[in-house]
Amino acid sequence: MTPTPRGTAPHTVTNWLARNAVQLSTVTAGSRTTDLQPLKSVLDGVRIIGMGEATHGTREFFRLKHRLLEFLVTELGFCALAMEASASAAPAVDAYVRHGVGNAANAVTGLGFWTWRTHEVLAMIEWMRAYNRGRPEAHKVRFAGIDPQKCGPSLTALDAVLRRAAPERAAELLSPLRVLADAYPGSHPDPQQRLLHHAEALRRFLHDIPEAGTGVLRHARILTRAADLATRSPWHPEAAQTASAARDRYMADAVDELLADPSARIALWAHNGHITTSRHDGAGPAMGHHLRKRHGDAYYALGLLFGQGSFRARRRWPGPWARPRAGGVAVNRTGPARAASIEAQLAAANPGDHVVDLRSAAGAPPAVQRWLHERHLTRGFGAMVPRWTYRFQHRPLTPADAYDGLAYIALSTSSQPLSPP
Repeated sequence: MTPTPRGTAPHTVTNWLARNAVQLSTVTAGSRTTDLQPLKSVLDGVRIIGMGEATHGTREFFRLKHRLLEFLVTELGFCALAMEASASAAPAVDAYVRHGVGNAANAVTGLGFWTWRTHEVLAMIEWMRAYNRGRPEAHKVRFAGIDPQKCGPSLTALDAVLRRAAPERAAELLSPLRVLADAYPGSHPDPQQRLLHHAEALRRFLHDIPEAGTGVLRHARILTRAADLATRSPWHPEAAQTASAARDRYMADAVDELLADPSARIALWAHNGHITTSRHDGAGPAMGHHLRKRHGDAYYALGLLFGQGSFRARRRWPGPWARPRAGGVAVNRTGPARAASIEAQLAAANPGDHVVDLRSAAGAPPAVQRWLHERHLTRGFGAMVPRWTYRFQHRPLTPADAYDGLAYIALSTSSQPLSPP
């Protein structure tokens, strides 16, 4: 099925989007929340709100998510931020925000992804620390990483445990797994998944030693997931068996682990492609798809889109011959999205920054229902973009199948990187 070949949706759709837009007075955290009050009824009964982003390098997306986090925590009782970041390194950030242990900039840098080493993310972490200061432990907001990648801290932690508990086995159990520190999904494809077998053997061994508390077994579980991702193929006849699909499933599992407390409410930060309730880039089931299947309407997927401007991303040469990690981080610029795009329709309805709740369309006119259930073009950029051609990249998406709500930011500017430590 091809995207709907029309420049703009009918006036009925434009009018409905305009009437139902929650106009954002600012994306700056610490501002009055009068404009956000309509979201209280929208999020009634929601335990997990997925806050997406069409790019990993847009300053306004980061600032808006910081502002939403403050609102969710202070006025709706949300208790944790789960981020598309290293599950292995996240405890250092959590120790800082809850107890003031360590240094905020070092903790953010340790998350392992250049995308989060920004002044915007650092400001959010500092706010979490300020909010927690002096509060009872049960009322503090916590930080969690959900991505099995970048698991060097887990290797370090388990090395220390093994050297104390079983020094004669330490090298044998850990040496084969050290490549996981810098591995990424599909980086060590192996039909026999020998790295995974090594990780599972380590996990079984640790389970039987007295030192294996909850934290130790958590690190072992992260290594097992990382080994599975690294040894899976990026391509498979069954999309759900690819490395990227397994990554989304593991991230959903990590969110579920945070929900073991029945009173927990989680703010979830990830790319639009992960928080969508459909499929990641049209391939395997996305993290949000798993969360919707497991939690129903208690999961709310908020996609973040932008009109035009700049964003940061690595550049690679287009084509199948490009190296997976090629190129440095650069500022990329793009004009308005195509006339047939979702972004263009949102801008036509309301040119300013705003949020639209798509769940409220249940009683909308038939023209609105048709538009929401038809495929339209939209833009999304990950940590890498192809040189030159990224400006023309659009992909088909059915709004009602992908998101529960959309936030539109008119102008994107590049996130501000932290100076190297």
